[in-house]
Amino acid sequence: MSQEWILHTVVFTLKHEKGSVEEEQFLADGESILTTIPGVTNFKVFRQVSQKNSYDFGLHMEFSGQSEYEAYNNHPAHTKFVQERWLTEVEQFLEIDYKEYRA
Repeated sequence: MSQEWILHTVVFTLKHEKGSVEEEQFLADGESILTTIPGVTNFKVFRQVSQKNSYDFGLHMEFSGQSEYEAYNNHPAHTKFVQERWLTEVEQFLEIDYKEYRA
């Protein structure tokens, strides 16, 4: 991997009841919407299994460089998802963006 590679991870808890149709729909919609954005690779949805924090889910994706990451952040599908779904359905989250420590 190049030094420009970026790993984008967000862990979160939804406002929906655990195991609900709304929870499943949010996760499915997030995957179907965000994976259509050019530059998104290795997209995965994770369920938290540790008791060390209060987050329930994680989204993971990779970008080949800063320009792809910025294009994702500014893409209309991403901004619409954030405004219409994320801000209304997510209770709490932590976003972490990584580059390799040593390339």
